[in-house]
Amino acid sequence: MKSVLCCSGRGRPREFDVDEALAAALRVFWSKGYEGASLSDLTEAMGITRPSLYAAFGNKEALFRKALDLYEQEKLGYINVALEAPTARGVAERLLRGAVESHASASGPRGCLGVISSVACGADAEGIRDEVIKRRASSQDAVVARFERAKAEGDLSASIDATGLTAYLVAILQGISVQAGAGASREALDALVDTSLAMWPSA
Repeated sequence: MKSVLCCSGRGRPREFDVDEALAAALRVFWSKGYEGASLSDLTEAMGITRPSLYAAFGNKEALFRKALDLYEQEKLGYINVALEAPTARGVAERLLRGAVESHASASGPRGCLGVISSVACGADAEGIRDEVIKRRASSQDAVVARFERAKAEGDLSASIDATGLTAYLVAILQGISVQAGAGASREALDALVDTSLAMWPSA
């Protein structure tokens, strides 16, 4: 845990835990999206003043980027694990099950931070939207490469379009996020995964 001293405006500087403050900011962004999270929402949840926020994290956009780093580290670790599955179907199943576990968890806000923020971003937050899209594209490229390998190994038919199959999978993943955010039950999301896997192409 890191702690910093920031001026509280009068009297002695106040010490706060940077990691805890960032985790609190993440929950606000995750619940409300980038634009929906006001500075007042953030400072109240983080337990710090605006000057302290600026001193420790920079501006709101810089804080969001750090929160997005934390989100990817803590909530999207299943993606790298999925890519190590021995088959393409195994990759898809790990991604889908991991998404349900992450986005429908009772331990945090429901839905995907990236989807929430990219969909809700207007013209004033184009930089944030572009950042989210860039990070998502990097993950999609890794899945495409894994499916190309599956084709070379005979695990997927040579006629399969790896890019198109990845786009299909991403559409399901985004659907899981949106439905989870709308309150869909764990059972309904698991059923969606089961149906998707039943339609997975064979070699």
